[in-house]
Amino acid sequence: MSVKVCTHPLMKHKLAHLRDKSVQPKEFRELSTEISTLLAYEAMADLPTAESTVATPFAESCKTEIVSSDIGVVPIMRSGLGMVDGFIYAYPLAQVWHVGLYRDTKTLVPVEYYNRFSLETSLNMVYVLDSTLNCGAVDKSAVGLVKEWGVQKIKLCVIVASPEGIKAFHEEHPDVDIVTGSIDEGLTEGSDVYPGLGDPGNRFFGTV
Repeated sequence: MSVKVCTHPLMKHKLAHLRDKSVQPKEFRELSTEISTLLAYEAMADLPTAESTVATPFAESCKTEIVSSDIGVVPIMRSGLGMVDGFIYAYPLAQVWHVGLYRDTKTLVPVEYYNRFSLETSLNMVYVLDSTLNCGAVDKSAVGLVKEWGVQKIKLCVIVASPEGIKAFHEEHPDVDIVTGSIDEGLTEGSDVYPGLGDPGNRFFGTV
């Protein structure tokens, strides 16, 4: 298992603005997309490639390399939806599938309310997207569903994560890497990442 923190200066800069509680939904959406693109480049850095050739304006045949994996992104609704555009911008050929899960506020147990995965999949790499890795319950369940779907290679991509969430997640999925923009201090009494982003779904969709 591994946890990769994106240390790019632009990640730090954009994340600082994303955290600001005065940021309005329009800017929050734009920043989420930009940050997600940076995360996508980090997460996809080890994708396998295959040799190919193209014709350029000056050469009939130029040796190149192209991504050789069938890639999918699975945002966890709602907060993961704000990361989709950034990943699609990085790799437009990726398939997009959705899973809906929410954490019961009293029991902290994840509740599944939407899953439209196909019966079979040809994907050999999936990036599960969630804005925050809180206590880990929802993310563990989402990754479990992707594994049951038949995908062998998975990464969890989050904008911010808590140390507690990382520990809990890797106890259940030690084979799944995490890519994040920040490892924050911890959790609030309500098991939200602290200092975190607030409620990313509410902030993204303007439903605060």
